[in-house]
Amino acid sequence: MSCPHLAEFRDLDPAPVTTEGCTGCLEEGREDWVHLRLCLSCGYVGCCDSSPRQHATRHFGQTEHPVVRSFEPGESWRWCFVDETIG
Repeated sequence: MSCPHLAEFRDLDPAPVTTEGCTGCLEEGREDWVHLRLCLSCGYVGCCDSSPRQHATRHFGQTEHPVVRSFEPGESWRWCFVDETIG
């Protein structure tokens, strides 16, 4: 089964809200994120599930924005939270 969300967000690459790190961690005064993810709906930068606060997944839970891409240098893969698939 192909993921309609990954197809819908294939060519989107919004400007990040910040390039300094995880938006949520920065707001909390933390710097202990592991990897960063960019929400393709709104540009929110959140930390991955290997990070203590898991802000990317929290953002999905609050907004239902379905697709993020890696915000790590040299990586371009995308993840759909709804269908739990990578593209």
